[in-house]
Amino acid sequence: MKDKIKAILSEYSGISVDEMSEETGLVSDLGLSSLDLVNVVVAFEDEFDIEVPDSDIRNLKTIGDIELYIKNNV
Repeated sequence: MKDKIKAILSEYSGISVDEMSEETGLVSDLGLSSLDLVNVVVAFEDEFDIEVPDSDIRNLKTIGDIELYIKNNV
């Protein structure tokens, strides 16, 4: 799951998966815009067959946050 999360984030950020860790910030380190974040969440929803309410998106600040969220909601 972690590799797929990083692959999706790499597609949107242009940052190599090798440069990402659980502490990597989506906005601060990857430079994702709010539109990018929405698109990334849609990609996660499709990939992992989950639904992420808009109110939860603001809590996803790092790759570790995304991984934990998906684990808890699949």
